[in-house]
Amino acid sequence: MKKIFDEVSVKSSREVTRLYSTSFYAGVQRLDKSIRDDVHAIYGFVRFADEIVDTFHDFDKAQLLSEFTKDTYAAIERKISLNPILNSFQHTVHKYQIDHDLIDQFLHSMEMDLAPVDYNPEKYKEYILGSAEVVGLMCLKVFVYGNEAEYQKLKPYAMTLGSAFQKINFLRDLKDDVQNLGRVYFPNIEDINNLSLEEKLEIENEIEKEFRYAYEGIQMLPKSSRFGVYLSYVYYSRLLKEIKNKTIQELMNNRISVSSNTKWYLFFKCYLRNSINLI
Repeated sequence: MKKIFDEVSVKSSREVTRLYSTSFYAGVQRLDKSIRDDVHAIYGFVRFADEIVDTFHDFDKAQLLSEFTKDTYAAIERKISLNPILNSFQHTVHKYQIDHDLIDQFLHSMEMDLAPVDYNPEKYKEYILGSAEVVGLMCLKVFVYGNEAEYQKLKPYAMTLGSAFQKINFLRDLKDDVQNLGRVYFPNIEDINNLSLEEKLEIENEIEKEFRYAYEGIQMLPKSSRFGVYLSYVYYSRLLKEIKNKTIQELMNNRISVSSNTKWYLFFKCYLRNSINLI
């Protein structure tokens, strides 16, 4: 009956992905079937931790995150958890020998979200490393089926792509982060409401530079994961384009997103490019 419980755990992680992120779910569905559930397992884990610090305002977030952290390591040590999300995650950790340092760094960044932080360039890099880059590395372990040589070769590209995605998230979620959570991640900015056009352009140009570099790594991914990662890359590239067309005041008033029709158009465009090996 353990097999049934494991199946329930996998389905739970898959459902978390589907309900929380339609764009990421679409990308995962384009991965080879042999690795989809492992990526769902990673997403479920990071989504639950992020949910604790972002939305559970009526509860003791620090206590919840501490308990979640303890349960995570207990699940990894015991190779089982009655929390289905952690049960599927621990299975993926063992299957691909995911470095525990990556998990440590991620949970550290979640702890940083428990209270306002005065972000300088060092803290900014530290947060992005834990909240995004190491998540990309966990997924990379799955994409290369645990092959250490391939992992080391593609590691800098995966980290850069994770960094670019996170910086776009910062711009997209500016309204909620500032007004509801009291967070300003960009370093050395005294008043985000008065962010200059030059400062906004500097952030956007930095993201575009990271995207150009990360794309080289996407092209080197195994065929089993290349299309799915490329699709997410294209979705985020379009989101960046939408953000670039907005003023800082517009970003502060509305959460920018890509329409469903546009996502379908981008999907078919990516599908055609993949079919004729143009990725």
